[in-house]
Amino acid sequence: MSSPLARAAGPIALVSGLVFAAVDLARLLAADRGLDRIEMMRQTPFQVTNALYWVVFIGLTLALVSVYFRFGGRTGGRGAVGFCFALVGTLDMAGNMWFDGFAGPWIADVAPGAILAGGSGMLVVGALSSYVLFALGWMVFGFTGWRSRTFPAWIGWAFVVAGFLGYNAGLPPYGIPIGLVMAALGWWIIRTGAPVVSSPPAAPSEG
Repeated sequence: MSSPLARAAGPIALVSGLVFAAVDLARLLAADRGLDRIEMMRQTPFQVTNALYWVVFIGLTLALVSVYFRFGGRTGGRGAVGFCFALVGTLDMAGNMWFDGFAGPWIADVAPGAILAGGSGMLVVGALSSYVLFALGWMVFGFTGWRSRTFPAWIGWAFVVAGFLGYNAGLPPYGIPIGLVMAALGWWIIRTGAPVVSSPPAAPSEG
């Protein structure tokens, strides 16, 4: 029996992708470049859209999981590797965006000097890991999806390009491409009715 997430993979991917792209566009519009960095971080529209950006990472993760549930039985080990790379990268970047969305405004109020001082030490390591793993994860996902013929080549290569641009996904508008490609994947699943691939039933135990 297939998972409900697998059956709903198309709509989940379509809606999650579109909302992800829309929120990143809202972040771009909310960023008042005429203000200095601290004042911009204190603006309500900037704070709200940054917090929402972390929320839509939850939707992006659910979309990735539902797509894998739908096609995982077809992709084999190669597809599992691509899924794991994308999942790790997305979760790592989501943690980064939680910090920006919720901790960042508080730091801007109580210790603005910490923001102006820039990052160092483990903070830099953590931030860099999220940029690299997010980009690499979606590039590998797109490549393995194309090679395993899970989805059309154009979607696979679109994920590769979006992943490359996603290295800067912490800043708008570089998250938009990932959202749009995920939405395109959802649209393709809905339009073609790509079948759910169920895992084979487990062999009965003896004894």
